[in-house]
Amino acid sequence: MKESELKALNHKAHPWHGISLGPNCPDEIRAFIEIVPTDTVKYEVDKKSGYLSLDRPQKFSNIVPSLYGFIPRSYCGQKVANFTNEAIARYDVTGDGDPLDVCVLTEKDVTHGDIIVKCIPIGGIRLLDHDQADDKIIAVLKNDAVYGQITDMDQLPMEISRRLVHYFTTYKDIPGDSKKRTNFISLYNAKVAKEVILASMEDYKDYVESL
Repeated sequence: MKESELKALNHKAHPWHGISLGPNCPDEIRAFIEIVPTDTVKYEVDKKSGYLSLDRPQKFSNIVPSLYGFIPRSYCGQKVANFTNEAIARYDVTGDGDPLDVCVLTEKDVTHGDIIVKCIPIGGIRLLDHDQADDKIIAVLKNDAVYGQITDMDQLPMEISRRLVHYFTTYKDIPGDSKKRTNFISLYNAKVAKEVILASMEDYKDYVESL
């Protein structure tokens, strides 16, 4: 091992900027997991420090139905938003300025976040949060005993797709408030998911160059 590589090991890699997506991206990617289904509070990576921080307690009975996190070295900028603009015949939708979200399905009980997993993108959920694109890539844990053979959204049981859509269209809502924050647009397949991932990687390069 080179001296420069040894020095790099003295520092924890930033989950957003320091983790490689792997050599087979976008067919296979690495995802950083922030939240698991047993969490009763919402964790989120602090963008500056890279440490997992407590975003907010879950005040209502919203349980994330999968492992949930983001794709390292991705960014939801205008290239990602353009997919949403095209889908709904608009031109004013922008990216949400965050890494691209990912849900990872597995039959295993993963007890905590702050981990990296290898997964296979099979599709995605196109959402609109106010006027911002808020895509959720759907993936399966690589070599998972139950989900590992699934390669596209049409192979996923409809009830699981509905559960994911229901969660992400309601988890920001406040009971008693009729105003809906997140709107469902469509599901998309593995081919489109990989195109969105590649677009988010281009957006990330643009973002880093603008700093």
